[in-house]
Amino acid sequence: MSIPAPTEATRWRCSLCGNLTRFDVTRTTRAVEFVHLDLAGEPRVDEREVLEDTIESVRCRWCQATDSVQLVPRPDADEKDDTPAE
Repeated sequence: MSIPAPTEATRWRCSLCGNLTRFDVTRTTRAVEFVHLDLAGEPRVDEREVLEDTIESVRCRWCQATDSVQLVPRPDADEKDDTPAE
């Protein structure tokens, strides 16, 4: 099951301990990378295009809960929506 990522209007929150800032995220990513090797053979990724990115699990770093992390509105999300466009 895929877990939704935070957006500009939402963030993760652990409903067990209240943590808003520290999470261990397990994800699967498919990407195409342009790898440049220098003359010594050391690789460096110059370009990266993410084809698919799936968040598999999110664990609270404070209490280790995996089933208590939820998406909640950011406190300033309403202010961003009410700002008039210029």
